[in-house]
Amino acid sequence: MTKTYKNTLHACYLGYISQAIVNNLAPLLFIIFQNQYNISFEMIGRLILINFGTQLVVDALAVRFVDKIGYRISVVTAHFFCAAGLVGLGTLPGLLPTPYIGLVMAVVLYAIGGGLIEVLVSPIVDSIPGDAKASAMSLLHSFYCWGQVAVVLISTLFIKIAGEGFWYILPIIWAAVPAYNFFKFMGVPLVPAMPEHERVPVKRLLKSRLFLIAMLLMVCAGASELAMSQWSSLFAQKGLKVSKIMGDLLGPCLFAVLMGLVRILYGIYGHKINLKKALLASSVLCVICYTTAVFVQIPIISLLSCALCGLSVSLMWPGIFSLTSEKYPGGGTAMFGILAIFGDLGCSVGPWVAGLISDYSQKSAKLVEFGAIYGLDAQQVGLKTGIFAATVFPLLMIMGLSLFKNKNKPAIINR
Repeated sequence: MTKTYKNTLHACYLGYISQAIVNNLAPLLFIIFQNQYNISFEMIGRLILINFGTQLVVDALAVRFVDKIGYRISVVTAHFFCAAGLVGLGTLPGLLPTPYIGLVMAVVLYAIGGGLIEVLVSPIVDSIPGDAKASAMSLLHSFYCWGQVAVVLISTLFIKIAGEGFWYILPIIWAAVPAYNFFKFMGVPLVPAMPEHERVPVKRLLKSRLFLIAMLLMVCAGASELAMSQWSSLFAQKGLKVSKIMGDLLGPCLFAVLMGLVRILYGIYGHKINLKKALLASSVLCVICYTTAVFVQIPIISLLSCALCGLSVSLMWPGIFSLTSEKYPGGGTAMFGILAIFGDLGCSVGPWVAGLISDYSQKSAKLVEFGAIYGLDAQQVGLKTGIFAATVFPLLMIMGLSLFKNKNKPAIINR
């Protein structure tokens, strides 16, 4: 049977589901890691930093070699590393004398795959013939959300039935998704990479003020999304003192559902909406969600604010991709790769900074004493302070968007 670009789209959707698995499975296991391996908040935050830091390095390397070796070899390799890393997550901590080293090795493996997927899938979809590129990009990114929802629901159910002692089986089960897509990408049609003479040179992009703003916006987008999504499960359990099931379902799960729904709606109706205005409104809502989650003392409202944050960040990553692609239609893989680098930089720095500040805040006698006035223990004070510190990223997003050109015509770059 002849395969069409519809099959290519389906493989890309599965690619983003694979990326959702490698980015969101470990955070659901943070409490288990902390209890079983006695690791600190900073060490947990370091795992997130290593994940997205590795993706950042891979993004930088991919900018140079993907157009030379082609999309197919690169995207197939990406899924191999995703599957290998997930299998490693379930096996290496138990095989090595230092479990944390096993966690780090697994994270590095699947982060290589996740980084390649981020660089490759968006330009593959962008290259497929058709109109309404921004809507197509938003729909594509919605599958990351549905992957996250599936990871939270299925993993929570598995832990509930099998028990925390059998957590290591979960990553091995989830490895089946990228393993399947490894073979799927071998047979789907792919549009050849843009010829070199049609691409905007990287040096020219980096000299453009507008593109530099887009890079800053990607840092803010990644940090705004991941600082909340990566910490929301632990924040709910230890910061708000709710059960793991309620914390996971009303925290990261509902976060992903709302993020996915908005991306689907934008995929359908996006051509009728001003993207820049939508991004500004989203950034303002994000600030409100962060501050409400931290300062409101009613756990259910704080938890729902964490979830509503998913709605607020839903358009940030695909929206900046689309705005920039519209300005630089000749950007090619390199442009998407550079944007992904800075997005992953935000994904790395945001959650790590939240964890670092959380640890330091717990050691501050004045902050702990202040928190005690409101009935908060040291861990609650630390987590709330760390999450609040991440509010700086949506605030910077607002500032960056105000500097972004509002005209729809492509930016002119002299070659």
